[in-house]
Amino acid sequence: MDAIVTVSAARDVGPGTVAIEFETPDGFEAEPGQFVKLSAEVDGESYARFYTLSSAGVGDTFEVTVGIDPEEAGPFSQHLDSLAAGDDIEISGPFGQSYYDGESRVVVLAGGPGVGPAVGIAEAAVADGNEAAVVYLDDAPAHEDRLSALRDDGASVVVTGDESDLADAVSDALTGDEGEQVFVYGFADFVASATDAVEAAGGDADAAKVENFG
Repeated sequence: MDAIVTVSAARDVGPGTVAIEFETPDGFEAEPGQFVKLSAEVDGESYARFYTLSSAGVGDTFEVTVGIDPEEAGPFSQHLDSLAAGDDIEISGPFGQSYYDGESRVVVLAGGPGVGPAVGIAEAAVADGNEAAVVYLDDAPAHEDRLSALRDDGASVVVTGDESDLADAVSDALTGDEGEQVFVYGFADFVASATDAVEAAGGDADAAKVENFG
């Protein structure tokens, strides 16, 4: 669907990272891990970018998490960073097939901005009474409060800034149990490393739900 949505809240959730929460428009339905397109006109130029949902649901509000590099941010990133409660923006979607679908165990491998869908999917799984494990690679982590809450709720959460830790962390997270679903979210280099780690651990990388951010 296409709609104009209103920002209900925006907050910093880590170094160079902001979570933007929107009021859910009538008829909008989406699953954790799907993505939407945000569009706006900035200084007379039209911009549009895709962002994956970082909320566990879309009942009254939904959220996306945006990485902002202060040295490289373009006009649209700066516009998103400036949004505050009451501002409007255009959305389209949802899009994507790599989403949580009630699996009995989720293992979410996240690199950089992939932490957004990781926390959303893990929170949804835990809320459903299912198992969740998150392996998150980033030397400047975001959403640490939600990751801590997931640990408190019984999820397995590993956060590391060292890529050499990835293979062991993935091996520890995978159980091979029936119903286990692997998700991978991140940029191309991380996706390659994560899927290699899944294969090395005896998992099936081809069965993983993957979203490559480019």
